[in-house]
Amino acid sequence: MKHPLLSIVVPCYNEEEVIQETIKRLNAFCTTLTDLDVELIFVDDGSRDRTRALLKEEVQRNPHIRIVGFARNFGHQIAVSAGIDAARGDAVVLIDADLQDPPEVVGEMIAKWREGYDVVYGVRTERPGESAFKRATALAFYRLLNKLSDVAIPLDTGDFRLMSRNVVEVIRAMPERDRFVRGMVSWAGFKQTALPYRRAERFAGETKYPLRKMLKFATDGIMSFSSKPLQMSIGLGMAAAALSLAGILYALFLRVFTNVWVEGWTALMIAVLFIGGVQLLCVGILGEYIGRIYSEVKRRPLYVVQEYIGYPEEHAPQFSRSPVVDRK
Repeated sequence: MKHPLLSIVVPCYNEEEVIQETIKRLNAFCTTLTDLDVELIFVDDGSRDRTRALLKEEVQRNPHIRIVGFARNFGHQIAVSAGIDAARGDAVVLIDADLQDPPEVVGEMIAKWREGYDVVYGVRTERPGESAFKRATALAFYRLLNKLSDVAIPLDTGDFRLMSRNVVEVIRAMPERDRFVRGMVSWAGFKQTALPYRRAERFAGETKYPLRKMLKFATDGIMSFSSKPLQMSIGLGMAAAALSLAGILYALFLRVFTNVWVEGWTALMIAVLFIGGVQLLCVGILGEYIGRIYSEVKRRPLYVVQEYIGYPEEHAPQFSRSPVVDRK
């Protein structure tokens, strides 16, 4: 009897210190799934260390491991998307390689999936090992995103989740270049539920999301799912115009009813600087949206794959997003 197939997608970037432990934990979990077939899809996002070499060694020992090797680093969200493209499973699990999201929690996700849920997303109840600054900024980001977004995105979630085949096909059909996968999954709809869990400390290595990447990620999340920043720029412009009108009336009053010509210089400078700042902010917001339009209309491939390893020939993936396929 053929069992349903579970695909576990693991994006990797410079994870040589943890990747073997990750495979060990995933293998141990997979042995408990007696009524499911499993494929482990590791997406190497152009690692500069020995991550891919270690994965290739594991392929020789484990026929369930697949490798999608990028030609360069494309970013975490693109790597997740490539894993989704490569997955053949009836259900697909997204999990990072750093073991902060425990593989054992996937068993609870599978139970929820069997109850009829199409998406089971992990909600972090604790975040040990993270700085107070990162916890505070994450807390603020998710709440700001929900205020601005046209789609309700669950609070305190990452990409750690299980998706049914129906949801996977919807995500694969979404062509945008600036990816925010957790928002895309929320947009897709279907029957979704939360699964609270305690996040673990990173097993080894260092975070792949420094402040610069966190800011880029936050920008992608907000601007991919909301036009409210543009609406806010209109409001700022109207407020600046109102203050400018008040400044003009004040200047006219001084000119007509007083003999003090220099008085009001400070107020005038403040008004000029304020209006200039608002204009630059609004132009910046507009430029960000235009830049994303420019990126979309070029229609470049979402990613470039250098090699696919571990795929049986009869199951060789056919990808529309990558122009290079080298199967081994």
